[in-house]
Amino acid sequence: MPGRGEVSAEKVARVGALADGVLARPITALVGVRGVPAAALQTMRRGLRERHHPIVVAPNSAIRHALERAAAQRPSLKPLLDRVDDQTALLTADGNPFSLQFELTRTRTPTPARGGEVAPRDIVVPAGTTSFKPGPIVGELQHAGFPAAIEKGKVVLKRDTTIVRAGQTISREVAGLLTRLEIRPLEVGLTLRAVVDGDAFYPPEVLAVDLDDRRADVARGARSALGVAVAIGYATPGTIRPLLSKAHRRALGLAIASGYPTKETIAPLFAQAIRGAAAVGRLTGP
Repeated sequence: MPGRGEVSAEKVARVGALADGVLARPITALVGVRGVPAAALQTMRRGLRERHHPIVVAPNSAIRHALERAAAQRPSLKPLLDRVDDQTALLTADGNPFSLQFELTRTRTPTPARGGEVAPRDIVVPAGTTSFKPGPIVGELQHAGFPAAIEKGKVVLKRDTTIVRAGQTISREVAGLLTRLEIRPLEVGLTLRAVVDGDAFYPPEVLAVDLDDRRADVARGARSALGVAVAIGYATPGTIRPLLSKAHRRALGLAIASGYPTKETIAPLFAQAIRGAAAVGRLTGP
């Protein structure tokens, strides 16, 4: 039994194991686990472990000591020390930090507010008919700031309303009514606080990339590049078909304009001649 002020061998070994795990892989991430139920956390940890992304929940003091020890060999880890707070887990991985952010984002699911939480973003209640029957609920909604009224025997919300602004505390009254309206304004899941990949430090805002937007950007760029390549006649496997089609249209137009008969031009040439003859006939007719 260690005396007062002494550190047990078990704690020393745990810090050593954490530090060794950090140094063994290129990516080290701090993950927030606040509010994640124990059962859900175990499921998430199991899923990450199966994808070779082991996550360890440990006291913040142990995580700090492990990072300090590992930072002696890899100084790029030092910025993580400022982000070890609240309920923290340590994750190590190979691969891409952006993929890791996307993977952790998928663990987050909507959850009801219970009151006392800080709204992470504006909570907007949409206008429309509710499932409530007319009664005291109308007064409760109005008292909490919801634009409730009775129309045609139904309780309705008259307009879209921002009931809680980002950064404000959600009251118990509002939280209860949001739950009854089946609005879940919060999310529960793993939150990426920061990542070090080799010598590079990534704060979470850098990693929060909208993949759909990026895919749309790539698609727009590909279309623009194809248009430029076709316009300048640059032949590639992707442009050869539109280039040949463009050349065919131009050759056909030139052949028709010059009156050169081929299997493809004979019909439009005859049509052109008939239109010309009809025009002459109108000019020389009675």
